[in-house]
Amino acid sequence: MTWKPRVVALDLDGTVVQWIDGVGQASTQVSPAVVAAVRAAYDAGATIALCSGRSALGMINAADLLGLPDEGDRIWLVVGNGSTVMTWPPLEAVHETTFDAGPVVAEILQMHPDALVAVQERGVGYRLNGLFPPGELIGEMRVVPLDELLAQPVDRVIVRDPGASVEDFVRAAERLGLHDIEYVVGFTAWMDIAAAGVNKASGLAYVCREIGVDAADVLAMGDGRNDVEMLQWAGRGVAMGNALPEAIAAADAVTASCEDDGVAVELRRWFPA
Repeated sequence: MTWKPRVVALDLDGTVVQWIDGVGQASTQVSPAVVAAVRAAYDAGATIALCSGRSALGMINAADLLGLPDEGDRIWLVVGNGSTVMTWPPLEAVHETTFDAGPVVAEILQMHPDALVAVQERGVGYRLNGLFPPGELIGEMRVVPLDELLAQPVDRVIVRDPGASVEDFVRAAERLGLHDIEYVVGFTAWMDIAAAGVNKASGLAYVCREIGVDAADVLAMGDGRNDVEMLQWAGRGVAMGNALPEAIAAADAVTASCEDDGVAVELRRWFPA
């Protein structure tokens, strides 16, 4: 019997969504070819799971660009690198893992005292200790003191230092020897921190348990460090042509780049027009 994915798990930025002029989520687009290919998979009965480091609001924006879901239907959102699993619409959290972020943030701030810290306010925006560079976060921004920001357990915390490099953050994580948490450094000096064992794979595994699908029947696609576990977990993990080396090493195959509609190239193998 020919294999065909029952679940299509898609990273967003750099996979489905193209960045325009490198300014982040404020200026993004999805190519018509990718929209059509995702629609073909959806119409064929595949469950679409969007899996991103974005907040829920940012993921809803991407779902709208894809034209998903149809009226009366819902799609799965693996939000904040797996820290929360939601369905849409309406926006509903069905699974969440929280932790005390205070100690690890304090350690990072000892090395990067000017770093910005943000916590998601679900469906609204963010609480943060200072404003991030334009276009990097979506929603309402509420600046609060750091002790108030981390007074309660959170599902995820973002640490960002515009004055540092991605290499600085990678080295900082290595020197700190961060443990009992899950962390990933992005494409800039940006670190997502969640509870131990929480990542896109854990969130996607929850989705699959809920709908009765094995990992072997999942196609996952991504390009970043935060996609590594998901690409390894899925029955077929596909890295984008523009992916970081860590993502490529974790994948079963490599497709074209985001700019060259790599998602469409892969999906058309399994869901022809």
